[in-house]
Amino acid sequence: MCRNIRTLFNFDPPVTPEEVRAASLQFVRKITGFHHPSKANEAAFNAAIEEIARASSRLLHSLETTAAHRNREAEAAKARVRAAARFGSA
Repeated sequence: MCRNIRTLFNFDPPVTPEEVRAASLQFVRKITGFHHPSKANEAAFNAAIEEIARASSRLLHSLETTAAHRNREAEAAKARVRAAARFGSA
């Protein structure tokens, strides 16, 4: 799966519309194979991004959990440690 699509649920602070749109953009890029669509496909590409962003927002706002909110900085630090172990430190 696309490495740039991150988990957005159950974080403190909550997900922003920009983060949802960025994940939607990455998803559409992944399934279409386009980084930038042609002019002929641009409207469909952008419409798909907006539809997926709306659906994702509805989903994220309707989910419930009893788990404690995750901290973005702590999760990013864990990811850096995993990456260093996997790829070696630069």
